[in-house]
Amino acid sequence: MQYIYLHGFASSPNSAKARDIQSYLANLHVNIKIPDLNNGDFSHLTITRQLKQVEKEFPRDSTPVTLIGSSLGGLTAAFLAENYISVQRLVLLAPAFGFLSHWTHALGEEKLQRWRQTKYMMVYHYGSQCELPLHYDFVTDAALYKEDKLRRPIPTLILHGINDEVIPIQASRDFAQQHHTVELVELNTDHGMYDVVDNIKEAISRFCQLP
Repeated sequence: MQYIYLHGFASSPNSAKARDIQSYLANLHVNIKIPDLNNGDFSHLTITRQLKQVEKEFPRDSTPVTLIGSSLGGLTAAFLAENYISVQRLVLLAPAFGFLSHWTHALGEEKLQRWRQTKYMMVYHYGSQCELPLHYDFVTDAALYKEDKLRRPIPTLILHGINDEVIPIQASRDFAQQHHTVELVELNTDHGMYDVVDNIKEAISRFCQLP
């Protein structure tokens, strides 16, 4: 089994959560790849680009893949699983279902219009710890990816915080209700989930049947 971790939006492979999970799996003698989805150019990030980048990480033989995705990485993982039969299992951490509508609503029509006109908007990047410009193509591309297109029955574990201030937990509840192969675990935490990493690791170990 090949394990691949997909970090969230404006994050990096060096996020505390990614490294904690990587260290935990290493102690179980499980290697996990953590590609940098910024790909050296956060400003031109799109979901389509992430899909193409991660697909190149897949084994060229018949080795099955487990994807662990956080937030936007979780949404990306779900679409990879839809399109690649080699993906046999998903672990989604606060997956960004419906994120575009939540984000654009939070921005407001004025900021969104300005972004559309000027092409770039400054976004705080947690991995770089500074603001970076993001092209409006991110929005137009993201609009192509709707959860109703996710129909492949694949074993999926979703962990989501009941106090998530970015992606309401109802998004994961709705998804789980519509997909019989999904197990939803609700945790008393927010979108970052940093205070429940031990719970996440235990859930991953159980779901993936690790020693």
